[in-house]
Amino acid sequence: MSKDEAKLEREKEEKEKVELDDGKIREFGQTTLVNEERKSKIHLLSIIGEIEGHECLPQHNKTTKYEHVLPQLAAIEDSSDIDGLLILINTVGGDVEAGLAIAEMIASLSKPTVSLVLGGSHSIGVPLAVSAKYSFIVPTATMIIHPVRMNGTVIGVSQTYDYFEKIQDRILNFVSTHSKIEKEKLKNLMHNTSQLAKDVGSILVGIETVENGIIDEVGGIKEALGKLYELTGRGEKECSTP
Repeated sequence: MSKDEAKLEREKEEKEKVELDDGKIREFGQTTLVNEERKSKIHLLSIIGEIEGHECLPQHNKTTKYEHVLPQLAAIEDSSDIDGLLILINTVGGDVEAGLAIAEMIASLSKPTVSLVLGGSHSIGVPLAVSAKYSFIVPTATMIIHPVRMNGTVIGVSQTYDYFEKIQDRILNFVSTHSKIEKEKLKNLMHNTSQLAKDVGSILVGIETVENGIIDEVGGIKEALGKLYELTGRGEKECSTP
């Protein structure tokens, strides 16, 4: 192969890579952040809108589909190229089973993970935010903590109440296990009757989530990436030259 042909082949490959990355951002809100100086590759995952479960939501809704996210998380764990995972969260909540499935997958990754709450991380978004090994929230972002909701026909029997309790207990256990908040304190926030006019629960803004032990630190993208580089061993000291 001549030099010109080799150059054209490299340009073609580079163009295909850019198109592939653009497609991943458009379709799944995902991309890979490559830092040549630190020699690191960080996978970026966006969890936005409503967490979609087994039923498809209307096309005009912004959604995160768990059937897209779960295989990608498995690929991240299996990849020798990816050093860590950064999760950007701005969600109103959604399907409990799908949200917990994603949260459990993130929590079980062996690679460093950092979450950053932007805008809000409500309802089932709370387990998703704390599933990372370290979590950040911007000062103006919020978290709404409330009891489990269910759509459709509900039978008014004691078994229904017990079923709701079991689902709620799974969420409480996960959040308290993966954060610094005690289960009973989280439960009290969930059943608070003084904050939400038309609902039961609590709304926490920025620093309040840290004070309650749910989120680790207030910060933005700079702090989140810095912590991830630290966890991956690609911090300033590691990448600086003597």
